[in-house]
Amino acid sequence: MKFKKMGTVMLAAAATVALAACGNSNNDKGSDKESSDIVTKIDKETKITFWHAMNDAQEDALEKIVADFQKENPNIKVTLQNQGQYSDMQAKINSTLQSPKDLPTITQAYPGWLYNAAQEDMLVDLNPYMEDKTIGWAADKQEEIRPALLKGAEIDGKQYGIPFNKSTEALVYNADMLKEYGVEVPTTMEEFAQACKDIYEKSNHEVVGGGFDSLNNYYTIGMENKGVEFTKDLKLDSDESKEVINYYLDGIKDGSMRIAGSDKYLSGPFANEKVAMFIGSIAGEGYVKSDTEGKFEYGVAPRPDKINIQQGTDVYMFAEATPEQRTAAYMLLKYMSQPDVQLYWAEQTGYMPIVESVLESDEYKSSKETKVPAILEDATKDLFALPVTENADPAYNQVRTIMENILANPKDDTDKMIKQGVSELESAWNQ
Repeated sequence: MKFKKMGTVMLAAAATVALAACGNSNNDKGSDKESSDIVTKIDKETKITFWHAMNDAQEDALEKIVADFQKENPNIKVTLQNQGQYSDMQAKINSTLQSPKDLPTITQAYPGWLYNAAQEDMLVDLNPYMEDKTIGWAADKQEEIRPALLKGAEIDGKQYGIPFNKSTEALVYNADMLKEYGVEVPTTMEEFAQACKDIYEKSNHEVVGGGFDSLNNYYTIGMENKGVEFTKDLKLDSDESKEVINYYLDGIKDGSMRIAGSDKYLSGPFANEKVAMFIGSIAGEGYVKSDTEGKFEYGVAPRPDKINIQQGTDVYMFAEATPEQRTAAYMLLKYMSQPDVQLYWAEQTGYMPIVESVLESDEYKSSKETKVPAILEDATKDLFALPVTENADPAYNQVRTIMENILANPKDDTDKMIKQGVSELESAWNQ
């Protein structure tokens, strides 16, 4: 299919119906908003602020998208405010939640960051806007966002967020090395383990077969594929959990696998031909491409497991915004979700498109700049999101520490470390 050039699709809803009679109080909470309170036309200058943590090419792409949106909607003025890295932005959000009037109109965030804010009615439920007869998705027949991604932006069943820079995991491999050692690209976790062993043995132990960038992702995806969700009820010392832990630990023990460790990401040793394969975020392909150029041919394949994770941030709206600001911000989020904008965003940043038509399009799949588009449809057939519940975020982060402790000490008593991990994980859930 063909997409219109970025920035040419008009938001028909922006210029049709006058202001709704109600909804002028700045103190209305997002969860209490009714469809009749929604402003459906921005006919006077309205300023909104957008906090984000996009940098380099990602920030350039975001700035262009916002600039094009403002050209089509001259009454809306968007101020983009870069908050640095994710950790900086999370800290800024947390501190500013204590002074709600200083919050932006919208912010990029992981849903877990805003769980408490949702409980305090500090966020705007976007579903009434999305279903509004005048400015909703159906009003101008805009393509809906992929259900799995949209659900991932829910908190307590309410649509507080719109997916933004979304990614998943994929297998990155040294195509020249696999060919040299006669190893096929693995399509299952069993094949991945065997391929790692074959490469390690055939290279006379000079090349580690593979590894996983994110240890908490590795664990939660592994458990999800065993039918166990990452919730407070998860048992770190269960048979399923020990199977997931020992799969990686066995590879560490026999030398065929490794963790990133001080390298932080396996793309470094991969580029230096010390690791033949690794599983990590598709958002990191740009680094792989630049670091391996002129050295060897790399390939990308779906993560060798049935169920994959959807990760990355969404954009959320704070309830302190005026009715006009809410609609203006919603219109920006809707604009950013259009297929032509999504194609541009995906091509420029490496993040996955959030609408199916782009994911399936020849324009996207035939990209010459990146190898992810060709495999992403297969890599995202069955996606899940981490549940957003109280203390899920610190518990998820604690899993990384637990896994690193176990995998970095393969000669120690594994059962003892798992038992210690049980206590640590319970503490994280119950803090």
